[in-house]
Amino acid sequence: MRRSLSVRSITMMILMAVLVWSVTLETCIARRGRHWRHNHRGSSDLSDSLSTKKPKSHGHSHHSSHNNHNNNNHHHKSKPKPKPKQKTPPKANDNNPPVVSRPPKVQPPPLPPLKGSQVFNVMDFGAKGDGKCDDTKAFEAAWAAVCKTEASMMIVPPEYTFLVGPISFSGPYCQANIVFQLDGTIIAPTDSKSWGKGLMWWIDFTKLKGIKVQGKGVIDGRGSGWWQQDYPFIDGETKLIVPLYNSTHQHPPMPIRSELDGRMPSIKPTALRFSGSLGVEVTGITIQNSPQCHLKFDNCVGVSVHDIVVSSPGDSPNTDGIHLQNTKDVLIHSATLACGDDCISIQTGCSNVYVHNVNCGPGHGISIGSLGKEGTKACVSNITVRDVAMHNTMTGVRIKTWQGGVGSVKGILFSNIQLNEVQLPIVIDQFYCDHSKCKNQTSAVAVEGVTYERIKGTYTVKPVHFACSDSFPCVDVQLSSIELKPVQERYHMYDPFCWQTFGELGAPTLPPIDCLQIGKPPRNKVHESDHDVC
Repeated sequence: MRRSLSVRSITMMILMAVLVWSVTLETCIARRGRHWRHNHRGSSDLSDSLSTKKPKSHGHSHHSSHNNHNNNNHHHKSKPKPKPKQKTPPKANDNNPPVVSRPPKVQPPPLPPLKGSQVFNVMDFGAKGDGKCDDTKAFEAAWAAVCKTEASMMIVPPEYTFLVGPISFSGPYCQANIVFQLDGTIIAPTDSKSWGKGLMWWIDFTKLKGIKVQGKGVIDGRGSGWWQQDYPFIDGETKLIVPLYNSTHQHPPMPIRSELDGRMPSIKPTALRFSGSLGVEVTGITIQNSPQCHLKFDNCVGVSVHDIVVSSPGDSPNTDGIHLQNTKDVLIHSATLACGDDCISIQTGCSNVYVHNVNCGPGHGISIGSLGKEGTKACVSNITVRDVAMHNTMTGVRIKTWQGGVGSVKGILFSNIQLNEVQLPIVIDQFYCDHSKCKNQTSAVAVEGVTYERIKGTYTVKPVHFACSDSFPCVDVQLSSIELKPVQERYHMYDPFCWQTFGELGAPTLPPIDCLQIGKPPRNKVHESDHDVC
């Protein structure tokens, strides 16, 4: 009996010992599993130990790494099994998740950095950069080389001044995505011989796909020799500005004729022009003292201009800052524009233009037009100008069309415009004329759907001037949050003026714009005519 009891006791003790041992082993395994998961997420010690013990292998793809990461996210459902042969993800910091490579389809690998053969410095092609020797041929040779290589770069280095004559960087056989890195200074010749009988441009980029001009450099048109030949310059709105006491505006002295290398041609060049190109970007540079327009886009699609400076005197004639013509899908922002004509000029054939965060002045404001000159057809639509500051400009936001033209301007928004001593802040002029006298004509470019909101600041002549056609009145003109206060300077001041202008006042305006006719005209001739369809 005692022997049987002793056997049972021994058997029970053995069973209890086995049970305790198994529980202890399971706990150790569980702890080890949690420790592995913790280190798999952030521990470098285990990563280092795995990398040292693991044999070299290149067989793991981005896909396998990505899938392993997804499996680890579900460790609470099944016990993970450490895989010493699987490379662990790179170490992550405490705030960010682990960095895991993704499949190429989701995020393709970055392009390799530019190699030496893809960078072309004009100095390597014979440029002197002393501001005296003609470097035109060196620039042409550098472009011929860069044109052959996709995503290549042409460098104009800093601390040099390059004298360059009229030059065309042209396709259409150039490779795409070329970068023109401008960090030096390019100056134009001032002798009349360099320009022949006259050219429309000085530096021209044409028929290119993906062209970017960037840097901290300067394009200096040295245009004073051209400006004096246009004195006096007459803007169509000049007739609205009447000085007090018959005083006249005193212009600063222009260069004396003997200081110039002969009379310049009557055709004045634009400093920097892009034409017939797709995907154009201009950023960082300064363009100054152009003979005519500083920066022009003609027949381009997909244009971005930002963080640039345009600088020329306020009385330099016809020196638009940025000029758009037959160009679509345009973004202009973060620019400082000072010139002698429109800071931004939007001409026929333009649509989907967005302008914001621009500083304008001196100059003639931001204008749509002039349009319809000599009976031509003009179509402009979907234009937004917002978050703009203007100071000491002739006009603020303006639409100007000639009598006799056809076409339409529609879908225009001017929003949050801050004005400081602007002569004519809000203008629609369908009788635009930059001559002493223009012929009266019935036809006109129709103006429809123009919104002015949050236009605030000070004026020195007239707050609002709406002069619309008898045959094609301006319709759907919306005004709200208009606050314009007079500042007496040296000009006669006038109340708001409206002629054949129909629309709505969203809220009381300062000053009251009682001349606006509420609603629509008895006969909306904008829709009755078939010759203005765009």
